[in-house]
Amino acid sequence: MARIMMTTSANPTAEQVFSFFISATAARGAKDKTLDTYKQHFRSISKRLDTSIPIGNLTKVHLDDMISEMRADGLSSRSINSYTRTLKTFLSWCNSEGYTSLNIPIYKASESTKETYSDDELLILLKKPRAGCNFCEYRNWVIINFLLNSGCRAATVRNIQIQDVYLQNRQILLRHTKNGKLQTIPLCMEMVSILQEYMQIRGGSRTDYLFCNEFGNYLSESALRQTIVKYNRKRGIKRTSIHAFRHTFARKYLVDCGGDAFTLQRILGHSTLAMTKHYCNIFNSDIVDKYESLSPLAQLKKTSGKYIKK
Repeated sequence: MARIMMTTSANPTAEQVFSFFISATAARGAKDKTLDTYKQHFRSISKRLDTSIPIGNLTKVHLDDMISEMRADGLSSRSINSYTRTLKTFLSWCNSEGYTSLNIPIYKASESTKETYSDDELLILLKKPRAGCNFCEYRNWVIINFLLNSGCRAATVRNIQIQDVYLQNRQILLRHTKNGKLQTIPLCMEMVSILQEYMQIRGGSRTDYLFCNEFGNYLSESALRQTIVKYNRKRGIKRTSIHAFRHTFARKYLVDCGGDAFTLQRILGHSTLAMTKHYCNIFNSDIVDKYESLSPLAQLKKTSGKYIKK
């Protein structure tokens, strides 16, 4: 079927072609959140790139000026990286459709440390609420335990159904993942025990969501974010990021628990080792505490000292 053109011009504007791109991407099965991200990024791009001009008239100079303006406006390298990724995806599609041969390299984002919770903060957050607390506080406590067990993304946690929980096998099936692939994650015995109690209190049918609101309904993104903020602040914890639990899980798994990168990749659901290697790199400083027993120099000095004593 021929693509429906929304303009009679032989050279439609970049904005018009972007609408074609969104339709084509949706038809390929992209998630709504992905489409929303593309749209949001394109709106930001349009503030620094004239998208009302014909797409065939866009040049490398336009793109370079856009990057320069983003930098002048004080955008972080990570933000510029995100925008250029979206623009590259869009322009690559345009190339395949014959609209333009122009493309853009991905802007290099500077390496940054990941926000994590300290052990002291975690001990406070993981303290079980008193009997008689409301359902939301109790559910939040269970969610935070679950985040520390699995490192799941918030969107994945919100979409777990009761039928996805296999306590006897100590596993949970994840249907809603970033790459769209089914994934299973393991549960430690402590998490199994917590979920057993929680599921008895939560009730519900097999297709109901595991973590629901107080009325048993779907827990929205904003509702989860706000309720975790409230939970943390009530306990005196200023840090409120849900995603920081994922970073914390990765750090503790690698550093404190001695886990390996390949298993971490599977648990976190990374398609490649690239992001997992990123975690390994940024948490290298934590290894300093254990390096006395790992340093070849330290070991040789100890060995030579023994020989000298003899």
